[in-house]
Amino acid sequence: MLDTLGIALIGCGTVGGGVADILLRHKDRLASRSGRPIALRRVVVRDTSKLRDSAIPKELISTDHAAAIHDPTVHVVVELIGGTTTAKKVVLDALAAGKHVVTANKALLADAGHELFEAARKAERCVCFEAAVAGGVPIIRALGESLAANQVTAIQGILNGTSNFILTAMAERGMSYAVALAEAQKLGYAEADPTLDVDGSDAAHKLAVLAQIAFGVAARPHEIQRQGIDTLDAMDIRFADELGYTIKLLAEAWTSGEGGRRKAEGGKDETDSAFRLPPSALNWVALHVAPVLLRHTDLLAQVRGAYNAILVHGDIVGETLYQGPGAGRGPTASSVVADIIDIAVGRAQRTFAAAQLWSTANKGFAIEPAERVRSRFYLRLLVADKPGVLADVTRILADEEISISSVVQHEAAESGGSPVPLVIVTHYAETGRFKTALKKINALATVAAPAVFFSMGD
Repeated sequence: MLDTLGIALIGCGTVGGGVADILLRHKDRLASRSGRPIALRRVVVRDTSKLRDSAIPKELISTDHAAAIHDPTVHVVVELIGGTTTAKKVVLDALAAGKHVVTANKALLADAGHELFEAARKAERCVCFEAAVAGGVPIIRALGESLAANQVTAIQGILNGTSNFILTAMAERGMSYAVALAEAQKLGYAEADPTLDVDGSDAAHKLAVLAQIAFGVAARPHEIQRQGIDTLDAMDIRFADELGYTIKLLAEAWTSGEGGRRKAEGGKDETDSAFRLPPSALNWVALHVAPVLLRHTDLLAQVRGAYNAILVHGDIVGETLYQGPGAGRGPTASSVVADIIDIAVGRAQRTFAAAQLWSTANKGFAIEPAERVRSRFYLRLLVADKPGVLADVTRILADEEISISSVVQHEAAESGGSPVPLVIVTHYAETGRFKTALKKINALATVAAPAVFFSMGD
């Protein structure tokens, strides 16, 4: 049997505690599956006096990052402290010291992936990050290894369990956003400050990581068009349901490759996607995070609660779906330890060297400006209940070559006087022209509030 692989754990919160438990309680299992013993050598925390639910020997715990990183019996540094400042220093110092790195830090990868991976290549070490996206769902391996024969042409993902729990509660139990969020916080699905989850930032970080693997795109989070669920009105969930749709917060990447083709109305070929590119843009990819209307029968529309799911379209395999718990102690720790085993076996080192992630050699696709993307749209207006309003709106849409698929306007109460909702579903239209039309519609005196719109996933 090979020599023992020593592990330093930097951060011992919820996930770190789970990793420590696995390493300490399942030594025989891990040794059998990796061909060598794996030993927890060091655990670095901020407060050594804090009570922990993991049975970690006290002599392993300290607050000294440097001592752990430079310990000659440590071969792998596991970074689980989060953030992009101290975590970045820990990773760079570990690589410089000749250690492999395992991380669950999607924000760090999205923000500084190029620097970290260049440092790893220089040090001839690897960075593993299966736990950074979708917790216990093995999407990183699926994209990098299992689908290696394919060119991925589209990704649609529910990548944030908090948002999905809230949307499920609003759709199935009629809760308001505020009440659903409060329940998510009570159950531990949402932080006291849920901003990064509900405004789409967390999903954007994860999409940036997936886009690098699938398309070679080095997208920074601020380059990804993003809209969260924090301003979502229950009214739109009800209208979507009436139309036969469910609203999900999706992280999406679309190319105009050959996958997912269908015949649109009029016989014109269209890519079957919520966020489609012009036919000429074969080497481009569009990225966005936003609420999207999916038909009730869509696979992703049926993903409930705090679960994650990712639909991947490959040009050879077609559609594949990956689903499971996207966060939490057990699922995320499971993925972290899987990476440790890969390093112990030697698979991770070979895969890392071949993949050339975040490398100038991996130019991949370019990012398509969002305004050029085509989509169907759901548009909801609050308008004065008077003649000519619908005609004014449709005239503006027509001026931008946007045709209407359907209109929903419920009969107004006899008392009248209050603005009434008007819902329009469009045919496929260019996003830039649709937004131009929105500016003109919002300027109408008969429109009482800014328009609400979402793309549609069919």
